[in-house]
This record gives sequence, C-alpha cells and structure tokens, in this order.
Amino acid sequence: MAILEVRDIHKAFGERRILNGVSFAVEKGEACAIIGPSGEGKTTLLRCMNLLMTIDRGEILLDGTVVVKADGVGSVSVEMDPATLRRRVGMVFQEWNLWPNMTVKENIALAPRYVRGLSKNDAEALAEELSTRVRISEKLEAYPNSLSGGQKQRAAIARALAMNPAVLMLDEVTSALDPVLAAEVLDVMTGLKQDGRTLIVVTHHIDFARAVSNKVIFLHGGKVHETGPSKILDDPQSDELKWFLQQVRKIH
Repeated sequence: MAILEVRDIHKAFGERRILNGVSFAVEKGEACAIIGPSGEGKTTLLRCMNLLMTIDRGEILLDGTVVVKADGVGSVSVEMDPATLRRRVGMVFQEWNLWPNMTVKENIALAPRYVRGLSKNDAEALAEELSTRVRISEKLEAYPNSLSGGQKQRAAIARALAMNPAVLMLDEVTSALDPVLAAEVLDVMTGLKQDGRTLIVVTHHIDFARAVSNKVIFLHGGKVHETGPSKILDDPQSDELKWFLQQVRKIH
C-alpha cells in the first residue's frame, strides 16, 4: 500500500486551472522528485497535500485513509485533522520560516516540546542529535540572521525532522542558494534518502532530482505527463519531458 496517494486532483484559481487531474502514489522509503516548468502547479500540489490549500476535486490518502476529498461541484470534506496530518507529513519551505528570535536549538526543539509533548531536556537532546545529522551542530546557539542560506535550510530540515514525520516534503529547497550552499543541502538530502526516509522533493534542478530520487514525476500543464525511475531523465519517452529537458540544457 502506498504511504501517500493523490487521485485525480484538480485545483484552479478563478479561471486558471493549475492542477488538472493529477494522480500518483508514493511508497514508504521512496524518494520522489517532482519536476516541471515554473508555474505548473508543483508547489500548489504540495500545499494541497499538506492541507494548506483546498482541492477542487479528487482525493488524497495517507496510509490508505482519506485525508480530504472533493466532488468538483463545491463539496470538500476534510477527513483528517490538519494538525494530525502535519505531524505525519512534514514540509520544508523555500523561505525557511525560522523564528528569528529563537536560536537554532530553540527552533528545532519547539514543536517536539509543545506538539509531541517531550520534556525540555529531551527536546533539546533531540535538537542536538538532528543538528549533527544535518551538519549544523556548531550553530545550535546561533540566531537565524547569522546563518548562511544553506545553514538556514539545513536548520529548517532538522526542525521538520524533529516531528519524526512519515513523509517529508521539500519545496525548492536549493533554488535560492548558490552552487556551494546547494551542494551542502544536497549532501543532507542524499543522507536522508540513504536512511530510507520517504521524501517528496519539488525541484527545478535536474541534477538534484537525479541525485536524490529513485522516482521522478514530471508535471506539465497541470498533469502528470511521465513518471518512472530517475533514468527517465536520461531517456524521456513523452514529447513534453523531452521538450522540458531540452530547455533545461539550454540554460545549463
């Protein structure tokens, strides 16, 4: 059984259709990269999967249990409490969203203390463990404004991991970083993949997608045009993916 599944998801903003019948499943331990041109609904899809946006039609399931379903004519039924879902499906945003008045340790320990119910000592011990895991332990007592972009992103990943999510979703986590800082984040992501974490990564960097994923979903025109192992990036079958990769090569 898939750990997370989306079925025939539709989403529009006014007259503009963003998602137009998206369906796919993610298995436990799978690292899945979602790629495609800008403005094609990748971030919108993640936000719908985390109940940060409502869907217009379709359904989303976690471990076979319906999270939300919509009939396409105005009826949306949220079957799972959003807070419950977000404890199991973590999300790391492109903007980091760290609390500026808290140290890295405090940022990581906050949710384990007040959501998971850990003691202060246990939450701080977890923060120290995770900071080592993402290679930022030397910055535990630092505040976000003193960190580089790569350090902020690694702190945000540690904060998400502190909730021990079943699935970790990451939205364009290297897009605002220079190549050196992006490589730091890539190393962390590769380690999470090797640990068997279930990952869903939205990215426009093809090399990043190839390195961190064992499954690629190509989103274009609000639809999944091709999906398969990462080797489809070297041997695309659909005309849409061939075109997209040609455009990427022109840039790089």
